[in-house]
Amino acid sequence: MSSANMTIFRAYAQKSNPASLPPSVLLSHSETCLTVFDGFPKSIFHFLVIPRVRPPFNVYQLANLRSLLKCEKKNAKELFTDLNREANDIKIMIESEMLKKYGFKWEIWMGFHAVPSMEHLHLHVLSADLCSPRMKLKKHYNSFHPKLGFFIHLSDVLSWFDADSSYYKTISQLKKGEYEPLLKEDLSCWKCDRDFSNMPKLKSHLQEEFDTLSDQEKAKAERKRKRADNLAQTSSPQTSLNDDDSPPDKLARENEEEQGPHSDI
Repeated sequence: MSSANMTIFRAYAQKSNPASLPPSVLLSHSETCLTVFDGFPKSIFHFLVIPRVRPPFNVYQLANLRSLLKCEKKNAKELFTDLNREANDIKIMIESEMLKKYGFKWEIWMGFHAVPSMEHLHLHVLSADLCSPRMKLKKHYNSFHPKLGFFIHLSDVLSWFDADSSYYKTISQLKKGEYEPLLKEDLSCWKCDRDFSNMPKLKSHLQEEFDTLSDQEKAKAERKRKRADNLAQTSSPQTSLNDDDSPPDKLARENEEEQGPHSDI
């Protein structure tokens, strides 16, 4: 990867007007952050929340998670809080799109790579499926495995600020030698922990897991719909016959008119 590509996020973060980015790149932006589409998505939905370069931080302090954690704790915590706020807005947008496209919502992860491959801090916001044509290599998969440790959840990072100072000092070092070997760990399903010998087999299994989830959610929605229909039927008002002289056929027509759009229930 060229040095220009490695620092592209830094270029985005330094823009005075992020709206000048093409819509194929930019999803949204605020005073503190901008959110872009991941160019090589590793899940069905995958975005990056990037802090903009603004005081009290410079580009070097915002290089990655480790460099930011070396800064004054109060300032660093405020920035992570901004990222969290932005990420939760993106989560709402993703969930809305999930409902439109798939008819149900599933989990969304937010986190950082302990040892990122790209310059400038960026928070991954991605759907919990890891189903993507771009998911090709073991290191790709293991870098997003939610339980392996290389992918550090934002909620965990925020909890570090409330931990003992000695723990914060130790954990914030993010030593490469402790994290990089995790990328070479054996392949296992993040959901059921089943082991796999290669990526094609794992990818096929992940797709099956997602398809099973989709079928379960669709069946659940159908059961809910049927319960609602049954409830509507049992609670609909019944017409009582008070006028014995009314012709049966006239009552039938009146009932049809009263039922209107619900006549098919």
